[in-house]
Amino acid sequence: MIKYRLSCKNCKLIFDSWFATSKEYDKLKKKKLLNCYDCNSLKVEKTLMAPKLINKNFNNEKNKELKRYKDTTKKYQEFIKKNFEYVGENFPQKARSIYYNDSNKKKGIYGTASKKDLEELKEEGIDTQIIPWVEDKDN
Repeated sequence: MIKYRLSCKNCKLIFDSWFATSKEYDKLKKKKLLNCYDCNSLKVEKTLMAPKLINKNFNNEKNKELKRYKDTTKKYQEFIKKNFEYVGENFPQKARSIYYNDSNKKKGIYGTASKKDLEELKEEGIDTQIIPWVEDKDN
């Protein structure tokens, strides 16, 4: 497996993608099967990448940093769970209901929404925030 950093020439999005081999990228590109996941453009190209060299100290530092991040995120999650109502995939509808009818606002809500839903809510003037969520797993 090989990971390439790709760039969309249409929307300027930069993202990573895995390929079975370096030849697999070329094959998919030639058949026009590589596209930007954001704007669906076929104008996707490999960008310059540097090899990732890691020493033992790097892994230890990164693991400590990751643990701090997870611990902080879990504290935020606990606060949210205690103080907000979970509405799941009904988040866009509930957010609109609260925004357009103040009497529905008992307490804040949290849930899931697609990128498109969030863009539509923003266009309507409804302020939302994206919060990282860490599963309660050991790995």
